[in-house]
Amino acid sequence: MAGGCKIRIILWRVVAALALVGAFGIALVEASRSPKSQKPKPTPVQKRVPQAKSKPSAAAIERQIAQRWMRQMSLRQLVAQLVVITSYGEAPPKHSREFRNYTKLIRDTRVGGLIVINRVQNGFVRQAEPYAMAAFLNRMQRLARVPLLVGADFERGASMRVANTVKYPHLMAFGAAGDPQLTRRLGLATAREARALGVHWVFAPVADVNNNPDNPIINIRSFGQDPAAVSAHVRAFIEGAHSDPAARVLVTAKHFPGHGDTTVDSHLGLATVSAGRERLEKVELAPFRAAIAQGVDSIMTAHIALPAIEKEEIPATVSAAVLTGLLRDELKFGGLVVTDAMDMQGLSKQFDSGAAAARALEAGADVLLMPPDPEEAIRAVLAAVKNGTLTRKRIEQSALKVLMAKARLGLHRKRLVNLEEISDVLVSEESAALAQEVADRAVTLVKNTAKTVPIAQPANACLFLLSESRYGQQGRALMAEAARRAPGMRVTLLDPTVSAAELDRAAAGAGACPQVVVAAFVSVAAYRGKTALAGNYESFLRALIARGKPVTLISLGSPYLVRAFPGVGAFMTTYSTAPTSEIAALKALLGEIPITGKLPVTIPEPAQ
Repeated sequence: MAGGCKIRIILWRVVAALALVGAFGIALVEASRSPKSQKPKPTPVQKRVPQAKSKPSAAAIERQIAQRWMRQMSLRQLVAQLVVITSYGEAPPKHSREFRNYTKLIRDTRVGGLIVINRVQNGFVRQAEPYAMAAFLNRMQRLARVPLLVGADFERGASMRVANTVKYPHLMAFGAAGDPQLTRRLGLATAREARALGVHWVFAPVADVNNNPDNPIINIRSFGQDPAAVSAHVRAFIEGAHSDPAARVLVTAKHFPGHGDTTVDSHLGLATVSAGRERLEKVELAPFRAAIAQGVDSIMTAHIALPAIEKEEIPATVSAAVLTGLLRDELKFGGLVVTDAMDMQGLSKQFDSGAAAARALEAGADVLLMPPDPEEAIRAVLAAVKNGTLTRKRIEQSALKVLMAKARLGLHRKRLVNLEEISDVLVSEESAALAQEVADRAVTLVKNTAKTVPIAQPANACLFLLSESRYGQQGRALMAEAARRAPGMRVTLLDPTVSAAELDRAAAGAGACPQVVVAAFVSVAAYRGKTALAGNYESFLRALIARGKPVTLISLGSPYLVRAFPGVGAFMTTYSTAPTSEIAALKALLGEIPITGKLPVTIPEPAQ
């Protein structure tokens, strides 16, 4: 009895426990069905994918490189970076005074750059030899702690400063050809030639509108007198020069605010553009606006007075109204502003090297080109900072621009050129073909009242070549082509040293020639002050005209020459003294090519 009772109690407890467990299970099921009490399912652990960091912009990288250089420089060295000194592309020996001076300025003073110009000796312009020039620039780059910025006036490719290069015609020939695509190709070829030689800063294109026939220094260096056409060529040059990433150069529009309507060579004195503000907007400023819109890297100032903007009779180079008020604020140009050569008398007659340097920076310039005394220029700028005329911040702004430009050109990676590759670029069949094509298409027949162009009987003609120097090569290409294409033609090469008596005899001898052709070289050159026939050529040409037989005059250079000789029977112009233009002139004279060039300028009476 007692044992059975115990069994029943145990069974009862088991049943109760099972019932409790069942009830709890039902409760759990109900809870799982209720959305309010449902617990969120645990999410699987996801691996974190590292997000790719956005690359800094090219400008940010350039700034970082420039700032790293700047941290290593004193204020004096920052000022020195704004100075570009003169070189001639020659390779002076290490023990020479010239080399020691370069060493001092580049290694010790730490100037920012060099410009390659030509040396003139006894009236003869001596161009740089390409390999010697590149070797010299490599040597200077090795001296520099920070890479040098090397500039050159490559207005018509490297041929303007360097020998043994493709001889492109002057820019007015491109204007006469009338095809901006040819100018674009010139810009590309110029950039490639420049970088092959160690030049990074091309002081081109000329953006001046040559609307003054008496301009002694711009003239055929300009694309012409129509602001729209000049603007189109300026844009095309910039586009071409920027088109090859492997040959990146800085491009410069010059000479701001426009040097075309002047009669004074600013190498000799202060020129003045007296136009009012409305005319400036329509004419002089138009190509510069186009250049800025095209992304031009720098703008070069002109040593000209501009009364419509600057009330003082001072060069634009030292005018805050022109460089800051007009160029920076109105035209919104934020690139490098470089002065024209500071040894030019248009500036140096008013300001010495130091004063000019300080005032140019105060006005808004960034780079001081060719100060006569670089050390004096640096001292004057430092003195201006000390007396509060300039601030350190202002110096740092310009230095940052210069150094960022060096980084943009990749000079922090590679500053030397490979001498073995120079000929691969400079000796280019494509570029040579371009130069000759432009020269051919530029030839313009302005006058042909005597119907002597093309020439009827080349074998019976007398051709006189009036060169500008007895030491140069002017006329040599034309003589060689005449011997090949017109063997019977009587060709006489004259130079300015020929006496008046000899010229009289030559004129008398021309009486036996049924046809007389005179090809005169008329270029523009610094410090000459005029564009006219050299020596006694004017009297010689008038004597030929006075004999009564039609004279065909060919200007190898300035198209304005014909104004002085309205009596010629025919007038043809090439707008250039380049050998390619000599060949083009002969081909046109012989009727071998069509004459399709159009005058990009107006020639005043009595020529037309």
